[in-house]
Amino acid sequence: MNKVSLTLLTAVFGGAVALGGYKLFENKKFEGMSIEDKQKVYFANNPTGVMSSTGNPDFTQAAAIVSPGVVHIKTTYTRQAPQGGGSGSPFDMFEEFFGTPQGRGRQQRQAQPVQASGSGVIITEDGYIVTNNHVVEDADKIEVVLTDKRSFEAKVIGRDPNTDLALLKVTGKGLPVVKLGNSDNVNIGEWVLAVGYPLGLQSTVTAGIVSAKGRQIGILGESQQQPRGYGNQDQPPVNSSIESFIQTDAVINRGNSGGALVNAQGELIGINSAIASPTGVYAGYGFAIPVNLVKKIVDDFIEFGNVKRGYIGITFTEITPELAKEKGFTDVNGLYVQDIVKGGAAEAAGIQKADLITKINGKVITSSPVLQETIGRLRPGDKVKLTFKRDGKEKEVTVTLKGEETNKAAAGDKSSKSATEIYNKLGASFMPASSEKKKELGINSGVVVTQINKGGVFEYFGVERGLVITEVNGVPVNNVDEIEAALGKTKRNIVSLKGVPERGSTVIINVPIEY
Repeated sequence: MNKVSLTLLTAVFGGAVALGGYKLFENKKFEGMSIEDKQKVYFANNPTGVMSSTGNPDFTQAAAIVSPGVVHIKTTYTRQAPQGGGSGSPFDMFEEFFGTPQGRGRQQRQAQPVQASGSGVIITEDGYIVTNNHVVEDADKIEVVLTDKRSFEAKVIGRDPNTDLALLKVTGKGLPVVKLGNSDNVNIGEWVLAVGYPLGLQSTVTAGIVSAKGRQIGILGESQQQPRGYGNQDQPPVNSSIESFIQTDAVINRGNSGGALVNAQGELIGINSAIASPTGVYAGYGFAIPVNLVKKIVDDFIEFGNVKRGYIGITFTEITPELAKEKGFTDVNGLYVQDIVKGGAAEAAGIQKADLITKINGKVITSSPVLQETIGRLRPGDKVKLTFKRDGKEKEVTVTLKGEETNKAAAGDKSSKSATEIYNKLGASFMPASSEKKKELGINSGVVVTQINKGGVFEYFGVERGLVITEVNGVPVNNVDEIEAALGKTKRNIVSLKGVPERGSTVIINVPIEY
């Protein structure tokens, strides 16, 4: 072997050793890293080079770089169809919120295999994909299809109904990745793109602007309405859903659920989740989960397998001009503390009922989503600074968030009311539904609301005479005795009612019972 060959062989061998050592180091380096840190390393080595649009909008670069990382999610339900039938996509949340088209809510669950579809966003090159919980919930099989026609079977790493987020994993390497942005930096009026698979179509890109931030639309809560003065809950006994949506007029439809909302640089700023529509198709506004909340949830899934959520431990309502006048406040922003969880973080920090919380970490609280999203990004043991007013004096305290175990224990102290007491709180009279009425509505059980008493829960919620209640707390009811027996199963002071109006499809109302 001549000298040149020996030198060349030595160089090749040395390079291979160096490369192997680098790969080993790189694999070790990624262990224990958060999704966001992995992304920083990935995009340091794979810069996008996408510039912000100026002058006439041009989204060609952003669309080209994002589209490969947005996947088509196909779900199969072999045991039974999703609620309301399986002919459409799971992107039906607003149909459930505003009511399904006449007759559709009466469809029975089907036993034969049913398919539905949605979208997802690849956030790591080794196959982590974020989507909506309602896209994959109860699915027996989840298939992920890329724009290049590659197909993978996905497994669920974690689901969180309280934020409507889910994390999937496919076995793949070198997959296209969508860069995570910063939803705190999103501005109203900023151009954005929605990327997904709407209405059974292939990858589709639409453009619009951010029309609002911090939207709370009541779609993830346990009840569609809450009684006057009951307000929102930071603690889980009643409702731990987090809604602080980015609102956009970029066109999204069924099938866009779980897809990407990106800025002009091609950075992910939100996961598309819902539309405001009385018809079930685009009518002007869509809503996306802010990516900064997404980051925390998916990291929890990977590290713990579930979401670790911290709580302040308060029940509150947003300040209104009427409430401010009643309580003597001069502030137009803030959250009025209605109750404190015994043993919770707020009590430990010295916050009391009737305090007005005005800031969190120095940020003015203009609405409840400001507080809920901030807390939603944190875990038990994390600290926040709350500014509040009491007797006209402003104070600031540091609150150490506690886990839901504390709040659940406190809730248990309030859930021992008898079925009779709860029945009386409803403020209504009932009679068994006739067999003709049941046949007409396509139901097997039911009692008819015959009278609404003044001052009761039914009057407050606007429940009308003639509503046929088919289930109470998930139990079929046919007479008053069965109603009272079912009320005995009430948990956390929430009564769940399922019924059918004289005209319309099935409705579900979850009502808090106060004492």
